[in-house]
Amino acid sequence: MEKSLSCEEQQAKIIEVREMVGSTVDQIPGYFTDAAILRYLRATNLDTKKASKMVVETVKWRLEYQPEKIRLDDVAHEAEIGSMYRTNYLDKYGRSILVIRPGPMRSITTAAQVRFFVYEMENAIMNSAPGQHQVVWLIGYERWKASGISFTAIRKIVHLLQVHYPERLGLAVLYDPPKIFESFWKMLKPFLEARTYEQMKFVYSNDPESQKTMEIFDKDKLERSFGGNDPAEFNFKEHSERMKEDDRKMPDFVKSGYSFIPHKPSDLSLKQSEHEVSAPRQSSEASHKASSAAEEGLPNLVTVTKSTHDMMQRSTSV
Repeated sequence: MEKSLSCEEQQAKIIEVREMVGSTVDQIPGYFTDAAILRYLRATNLDTKKASKMVVETVKWRLEYQPEKIRLDDVAHEAEIGSMYRTNYLDKYGRSILVIRPGPMRSITTAAQVRFFVYEMENAIMNSAPGQHQVVWLIGYERWKASGISFTAIRKIVHLLQVHYPERLGLAVLYDPPKIFESFWKMLKPFLEARTYEQMKFVYSNDPESQKTMEIFDKDKLERSFGGNDPAEFNFKEHSERMKEDDRKMPDFVKSGYSFIPHKPSDLSLKQSEHEVSAPRQSSEASHKASSAAEEGLPNLVTVTKSTHDMMQRSTSV
């Protein structure tokens, strides 16, 4: 269970992490804001030592892997088949949506598959609304074929998500998974940390209760395969144009300290201002088909950071 701390206590934790990591974070200017460090703290149940270790590991990984430099041309081989792509709209909390259709991949190497995942995650994060730090996965199973899934690649992706993208996954909707998926799920569950597992939500088209989860999407923009009204299917030409535009914007996003917002306000499916709302955390059900009431929402990290910053300003002016 996550500890509950006041703004002052949260800021003290953030300062403690900064003292532990020292100038390490300066190697990636602007990336480790107070809000970012708070994500690492939440992921480690506010354990400053564990959070500091994760921060240092992420700095090392980002410097070596350089995820912000991956471009569409580097992953087009995978992107063409529509196994993962960002939608052109956000959920009602302003989170980017990644549609994922697990199945046979073109690349036979784990490295290529992981690189494709990193590329899509980086662009999804960049395109979320102001003040929003999370993304949503919308997983469909039309292409599912267990023999075509690399469990090694999936484990690597889960590791990256939990270590280098902590608290980035706001929700993962597993929509109408087939019966055969259950054996795969049993193998995967042990590798999911509690906070990651909480974001997994099984939704079934014939289960009205679980369908409530889909209310965060604009039904007119949601694909029919997920119960929406949009008959359009994946179009690589349209997707590639959107990704090429993101490729052009990524350098500015990095130079701005990862705060430049590349999308237009009209991209919001249900417009939300920066401080109006934060998305609720989702919990998974052991039976898969049950759907629990939404838990108490996480505070908007930007709002928390702003509050603690104002508090510090007041204290220094006394």
